[in-house]
Amino acid sequence: MVKEGIPFVAVFALIAAAFGVLQIWPLMIAFALVAAFMLYFFRDPQREVPDDTGLIVSAADGRVTRIENGVDFKLVSVFLSPLDVHVNRSPISGKIIEIDYTKGKKMPATSDEASLINERNSLRIEGENITVTVTQIAGILARRIVCWAKTGDNLTRGQKFGLIKFGSRTDIRMPLNVEIEVKVGDRVKGGETIIARAGDEGKREKVKM
Repeated sequence: MVKEGIPFVAVFALIAAAFGVLQIWPLMIAFALVAAFMLYFFRDPQREVPDDTGLIVSAADGRVTRIENGVDFKLVSVFLSPLDVHVNRSPISGKIIEIDYTKGKKMPATSDEASLINERNSLRIEGENITVTVTQIAGILARRIVCWAKTGDNLTRGQKFGLIKFGSRTDIRMPLNVEIEVKVGDRVKGGETIIARAGDEGKREKVKM
């Protein structure tokens, strides 16, 4: 579990314990279930990160809801439901050259407009042969975007850099020369699912992170 979840689990567990002492069983069970959900929501499972050149992996768990071919970019958007893992991971290995936070609205994260008007945090990551931008987008239920990384940090592919609490969306913006490997409706795992390829594919190997 990520450390940001500890206060949520602790508060609801303590309330459940208090109702247990008072023998108010329905409320004790209700708050215990909420504590269990918080424990589940803030889980941080280990991932098998592919170790090839030219691979771009998903920055988040969830469902691919949008693939866009722009004038000078390609974009894959992943929607995270409250049941998905909400830890965000770097799609490539590289240096963070810019972080741009925008205070915005809390529209449903399933809407394409969310990329433009919602609260969001963008990380521009420059790799050896490719530069991508990952944007954490708050949804209607999201309460806070968390980013542990800072400008100048070097990330490895699949490395954790933040999370979004309670329902959200993550956009991965890539150059035109990548080949998209997913389609709308696909389920993906952050740090593990290959969403695009660029350059030599090589032999796929895996490392645990």
